[in-house]
This record gives sequence, C-alpha cells and structure tokens, in this order.
Amino acid sequence: MAEAVRVLVADDQALLRGSFRLLVDSTPGMEAIGEASDGAMAVELARELKPHVVLMDLRMPVMDGVAATRQICSDDSMADVRVLALTMFDMDEYVYPALQAGASGFMLKDASPSDLVAGIRVIADGDGVLAPTVTRRLLAKFSPRGEVLQTFRPTPRLAGLTQREQEVLVLIANGLSNAEISGRLVIGLPTVKTHVSSLLAKLNARDRAQLVIVAYESGLTRPGVST
Repeated sequence: MAEAVRVLVADDQALLRGSFRLLVDSTPGMEAIGEASDGAMAVELARELKPHVVLMDLRMPVMDGVAATRQICSDDSMADVRVLALTMFDMDEYVYPALQAGASGFMLKDASPSDLVAGIRVIADGDGVLAPTVTRRLLAKFSPRGEVLQTFRPTPRLAGLTQREQEVLVLIANGLSNAEISGRLVIGLPTVKTHVSSLLAKLNARDRAQLVIVAYESGLTRPGVST
C-alpha cells in the first residue's frame, strides 16, 4: 500500500486552515499532519514532522510565507519537503520571491477542491505546479528591475548544458509537458525525461518549477517570447 501524502497546512486564518485540513483528510491517500498559524511555526513543524507538502500561505504574521519557504527549502534536513504557495490573487508580489526561495509552485486559494488536491499530488510526486501564462506575467513584473528578462544574456550557470538541454529548458519554461516536448522536438518521451533529469541535476534544481525560474533569470527565455 502506497504511503499517504502527508500535508502541513500553514495559514493565519483558522477557518481556511480548517477547510484545507478537512479537504486533505477527506481525500483518499492524503492526511493532514499539522497546522501552523504563522511562518515560524510552519518551519518548526516542517522540521519536526517532515511532511511531503506544505500548503504555505504567503502573507502571515511573525514570519511570512516567503521567509518560511526559504528556510525550509535551504535546510538539508528538509530536502524532501515541498512547498505549495497559496495566494489570494495571481499577481501577488510575494509569489515570485516564493518561487525564488524554492517553492515548487503556487495556486490561488479559491482554486477548486479537485484542482488543489491535484496540485498537492503533483508537488508530492516531485514536479511543479505553475500556470505558464501567469508565471510569465509574474516574472516580467516582479523580477528584480526586469533586467535579465529584457535582454538575452545567458549566464555561466547554463555553460554545462548541451544545445538539446537548452531547447528542452526553454520549452519547460513555456509550460510544455514532457509529452508536448517530445512532439515538438520529435524525440522519444524517455529521452525527454532523461533530459529533464539531467537539467535538474546540472542546475541543482529541486523540480520543474525551479527550472522555469532558471530559464527566465538566465536570460534563456523571456516573457512574451514563445517557441
């Protein structure tokens, strides 16, 4: 029997925490293992309980969700803990810093229960949850001064990538799935998965969401530029 997905709920609103917890506990194969009302508590409980996924509200007292995400994702003892950022609106200025800090994706708090459950499962499986069009807008608006997004200036971080890996990275940044990348580049799905695994290793990225951040911040791709 597969292990249940363990979820930690972090939100400063008790009603929302309770709603999220009820949703998780009523979903087969998931269990809510704790609740946190602020970022500092979320870090403490994540370190103690080692959840698979932390549902992280970005705007909380004591320590906000961005700082909490940074602490969790930079702590080797919590290397297997993934953060799913929650926000009230898609252009929240906290979202981009949260992704930079290591969040594996973000979702709106008013997402449907089925979408939120699906997002938790994707994060738990080691992938990322990002809406490509929203992500491009966020990167364009909130990246520091937008400099790396306005000109093409590949950074040394990409020096070790093959031409094919760079092509795959650009397509990931544009929101294509592995199957779509396979069709676009006319290569087998196993080959795509191999390239994605190589990118994760070479770029020291936790998941697909972090690959998107690297692609934009390196100048490899830019908002409004599709392939």
